[in-house]
Amino acid sequence: MIFRLLLIIALSLISGCNRSLLTQPEIIPGGINSNSVEEYPAYSGDGRYLAFASDRRRRRDILLYDLENKQLISLPNLNRRNSTQDQPALNNNARYIVYVSTERGKSDIFVYDRSTQKSELLTANIKGSATNPTISGDGSKIAFQASQLGQWKIVVINRNVPEN
Repeated sequence: MIFRLLLIIALSLISGCNRSLLTQPEIIPGGINSNSVEEYPAYSGDGRYLAFASDRRRRRDILLYDLENKQLISLPNLNRRNSTQDQPALNNNARYIVYVSTERGKSDIFVYDRSTQKSELLTANIKGSATNPTISGDGSKIAFQASQLGQWKIVVINRNVPEN
């Protein structure tokens, strides 16, 4: 009887798990808030996802929360150990996350593609710092502030993005 009950519980737990999360590295338990600093919330255009910066792993990372399924989504290859990631913005369906990173020793803008799990550096030719990124609904345009020669300017980048 006890074995049967344990089997039923185990099967219900397994069938309720999201298999893609089980195969992804760095699963972060929890929800939107923790006892750490959580800042810069940004909704996807469809309202399903919420990205934010968090210090919950004792470093500044970008986290993505699925409001429909009430769980954090793994972002392989986005957060780097020796840098901070901050100020996320999402396109309509959260395929693309644009963010600030200190990976190169200064504030740069990167865009992460959830389908390829890769980030692209957008500010390689900017010698100063960059901050406050935003992204269009389809992910084809990104704007941010950049400091060049001591003056802040708005930079707009047009990207070729694949059809979703």
